[in-house]
Amino acid sequence: MDFQVVVLAGGTSKNLVPLVSKDVPKALLPVANRPVLSYVLELLESNNLKDLIVVVEGAQAALRVGGWISSAYVHRLNVEVAAVPEDVGTAGALRAVSHHLSASDILVVSGDLVSDVPPGAVAATHRRHGAVVTALLCAAPVSGPSETGSSGGKDKAKKPVGHNIIGLDPKRQFLLLVATGAEVEKDIRVQKSIIRAVGKMEIRSDLMDAHLYAFKRSVLQEVLDQQTSFCSLKQDVIPYLVRSQMRSELATNGVSQLEEGLEGKVASQNNQAWISQHLTHSTASFHELFALGPNGSRSAQIRTHKCCAYIASPSKYCARLNSIQAFSDINRDVTGEASRLSGYSFSAQNNFIHPSAELGLKTTVGPHCMLGEGSQLGDKCSVKRSVIGRHCRIGSNVKIENSVVMNHVTIEDGCLVKGSIICSIAHLQQRAVLNYCQVGASFVVTAGSEHKAESLARSEKSSSQ
Repeated sequence: MDFQVVVLAGGTSKNLVPLVSKDVPKALLPVANRPVLSYVLELLESNNLKDLIVVVEGAQAALRVGGWISSAYVHRLNVEVAAVPEDVGTAGALRAVSHHLSASDILVVSGDLVSDVPPGAVAATHRRHGAVVTALLCAAPVSGPSETGSSGGKDKAKKPVGHNIIGLDPKRQFLLLVATGAEVEKDIRVQKSIIRAVGKMEIRSDLMDAHLYAFKRSVLQEVLDQQTSFCSLKQDVIPYLVRSQMRSELATNGVSQLEEGLEGKVASQNNQAWISQHLTHSTASFHELFALGPNGSRSAQIRTHKCCAYIASPSKYCARLNSIQAFSDINRDVTGEASRLSGYSFSAQNNFIHPSAELGLKTTVGPHCMLGEGSQLGDKCSVKRSVIGRHCRIGSNVKIENSVVMNHVTIEDGCLVKGSIICSIAHLQQRAVLNYCQVGASFVVTAGSEHKAESLARSEKSSSQ
């Protein structure tokens, strides 16, 4: 399809501390005991997209991610790992590697995306409409209990998470409005030219921008070069392209297009009536009809470009690991209702226990659980809706519920862990109690201590010594 693929894998995202560190960048955080980046790479591979540029923020993180890719995907994928400075943002990361881009169209995918929506379908939609950008939109994911435990663990109901305000044309093919972040809290302004062209707009607040985009390369390059202050694809580049689509200045056909400059007068009453009359009977988009006069002749003054939406089927799974709560939610989902994405064969009890794992007497591992290679549980333990990593040592009379335990963790006798995340090589001493906590790598939770809604981690200074 002549698409070049760029995977934006991030670095050590600050909003995922203490889960991430210099040793464990975001791309290698485990989802069902697999690095989150593996879900995107295998999704692309299944769509025969095997030549990839993986962009990682920070040289050390890039080395770790590149080393893992080399060992896990040798002879399967052709991957170039590019290191960019930290905190440059998604647009900045693309700008930094733009000299590597040469195909006519670019597929940009976030490395934290866990989904079974085929990227090929987004690419096909992009080509069919001749768009400058096509964005994958999915149903907003469902969130579990608060990661802070502010509800005291009583409100376990799953809740949809609001993400964006999206405006769509009546056929739900084109993006007319994108409001994100702080814009959602303000009065939202819509370009008059867009409303006049399309007639009416459907406003949606239940859709998530999945950070999977198809771009026309020449347009993307032009925007990145000219708008040097743009840092984010979602908050800067996409809204810019959507706002300007009815008065385009972009070189979509290799020739610079001038703004017609008449914001309130771009469509005469006759032209607007002509558009409305023909929209329901024509296969042309409203962009094309808008650029025509009442007699059907194209106006040299009116230039447009298309911003498309691909809305995933509700049966598809789509979520991004961009917060601590999302980390818990996705691990819950991929061992539960979306277990098809895990790559494991779950048992008749709807769980996965590695053949090398060992269970003590009267120990139970419930549905929607995963127990990794070489891990051991003592007697009379209970594990419910949790993921336990590789080579963990768990004593007797331990209860683990709605939690994620990473690799090489030690949990001594009598501990209670609920709604928590325990990072690799952490150590819980006897009778420790955790409710809705995050425990950083190598941290020791002292015997008999009780913690609720806390983030427990070693300081950067002590961990580097």
